[in-house]
Amino acid sequence: MRLLTGFHLATMADEGLGIIEDGAVAVEGGRIAWVGRAADAPACRDVIRGEGEWLLPGLIDCHTHLVFAGDRAAEFEQRLAGASYEEIARAGGGILSTMRATRAASEEQLLAESLPRLDGLLAEGVTTVEIKSGYGLEEEAELRQLRVARRLGQLRAVSVVTTLLSAHALPPEYADRRADYVRLVAESILPRAAAQGLADQVDVFADRIAFTNQETAEIFAAARRHGLPVKLHADQLSDQGGAALAAAWGALSADHLERAAPEGLAAMARAGTVAVLLPAAAFTLRETTLPAVTRMRALGLRMAVATDMNPGSAPARSLLLMLPLACSLFGLTVAEALRGITRHAAAALGLHDRGMIAPGLRADFARFRIRRPAELCYWLGHNPCTGRVVAGEPA
Repeated sequence: MRLLTGFHLATMADEGLGIIEDGAVAVEGGRIAWVGRAADAPACRDVIRGEGEWLLPGLIDCHTHLVFAGDRAAEFEQRLAGASYEEIARAGGGILSTMRATRAASEEQLLAESLPRLDGLLAEGVTTVEIKSGYGLEEEAELRQLRVARRLGQLRAVSVVTTLLSAHALPPEYADRRADYVRLVAESILPRAAAQGLADQVDVFADRIAFTNQETAEIFAAARRHGLPVKLHADQLSDQGGAALAAAWGALSADHLERAAPEGLAAMARAGTVAVLLPAAAFTLRETTLPAVTRMRALGLRMAVATDMNPGSAPARSLLLMLPLACSLFGLTVAEALRGITRHAAAALGLHDRGMIAPGLRADFARFRIRRPAELCYWLGHNPCTGRVVAGEPA
């Protein structure tokens, strides 16, 4: 048994932050065996001794597009000059621009570009990260993205959850054959990804510039046949009833939700679908319509927070930066924001073995040299993380 002592704990094990000052955690076999005050801790010879730091559950970035090639800085300049995200996308830019770069990149090139992005998250205390495909938009390129995501999890001390997002945009070679592409995803790409163990879950971008609700349902049905849970990019650019659709399919999460209808949010609350809030996208796109956080709170919806790290609408490489953005832009409280990158982020990925410091859960922790947890939501561009513990081992 190993004991972590000399820390203050923010366990996230209640509806606040679950604070235990002068706390300790005992770990055995990669799991948490005991949590409490240091004065009551069991005797252990193997001790990790803190210096008055705060110990939080390992942070979880539950929505990223981390594996891709190239960047879209030129499009950022276009948007600053007045072009909209939709205008750029319809002119062949946006996702399709990254598609071309990603298709042209080898697996080794993708790995080399993606590792520094992952390392930046790990330096902030992230111990679990979700990584989507969706920039290949053809069978081999999509599977290549997912293989790279799996390799990242082998090269670093981090849990990687992979998501098949082949229905991210319609590739140009299928511009006049939408049904054929949806069929390709549902009947070929998705089954191969499932058979090869490359996909843990399935996502679709359902919006007016992406896929319809009927097309989404066809892909979700295929996911269900292969035993894969689903999630949805929902109601970001327009209200297409995505929140209600996600709830109807029992989705783990519906993400974005800037324009979700009240009845859709209520359906999510009834279904237990997590709302994943992505403040970097709203910030980058200069959104004036924001997620209805007050309504979500009143409904008891669990709200997660993630980077949405991608080269276009959310070039965000810091999960810690999402905390002050979520609080200042979206109106989350400190407790809501911190639960959003721990406990509720775990729920958004269907992971019930992490996200809190509680007996029986994975011993994933992040150490921070701060005076109080609110500092993580207060400072902009500051990283006070002093280390991580992954499955009970210092990382």
